[in-house]
Amino acid sequence: MSAPLHDIVEYLDRLLDAAGVQDASLNGLQVEAGEDIITVAIAVDAALPTIEMAVERGCQLLMVHHGLFWGEDQPLRGALGARVAACFRGGLSVYASHLPLDLHVEVGNNALLAAALGAQPESNFGVYGGVQLGTIAALPEAMPLAELAGRLAAAGCDDQVMWAFGPHQVQRLAVLTGSGCSFLQEAIDAGADCFITGESKHSAYHQAREAGINCIFAGHYATETFGVRAVGERLAEKFGVAAEWIHLPTGI
Repeated sequence: MSAPLHDIVEYLDRLLDAAGVQDASLNGLQVEAGEDIITVAIAVDAALPTIEMAVERGCQLLMVHHGLFWGEDQPLRGALGARVAACFRGGLSVYASHLPLDLHVEVGNNALLAAALGAQPESNFGVYGGVQLGTIAALPEAMPLAELAGRLAAAGCDDQVMWAFGPHQVQRLAVLTGSGCSFLQEAIDAGADCFITGESKHSAYHQAREAGINCIFAGHYATETFGVRAVGERLAEKFGVAAEWIHLPTGI
């Protein structure tokens, strides 16, 4: 079964509120290279190997978290030119959703990671561009920090760095996937027992230690696989297209 690209883009724009969040990413349809979509590739990054694998698998649309265009006008040369050229050669359109996919309450990275840990969302934190990106979520009962780390690993975030500076039993979590370390203070102010994000910063080490908060850095890539996969499931269900998950971890 195929679906028109325009219908899929219109649906994604509404679902993810592509224009409603201030973002460095150009959210929405970034490359239009065809009309009928039979198979959608789902991935975290619009890197050249991802694009090539999507074309090899017969996909007509690539839906990603980290797209091709960021911040300002960019010339189509070098690595970016090669990526865009590969898209047009392969008839592969590209749709990107960055911050809108992080904060979405149903298919967002933060909400889905919190749910995978068995935590219920309570409020938000991490103000950027007038919106709060992160999720404060509570576990039904306090659990050992090591058990929480085990749940993260079981959810696919098994390459972790832990700073055990807080209580041994944790219940109140601050979840902000990807590169969320700059919002550590807001997690502290929210009274979180544990801050969960993708990657650390040197400057945050003593900040966390002196505040007495646990931190688990579970991988930028790994913590941001949840949203795109959920969107792929939505597209398959609504439009009858096939969804191909392309897994290319970066180790970061």
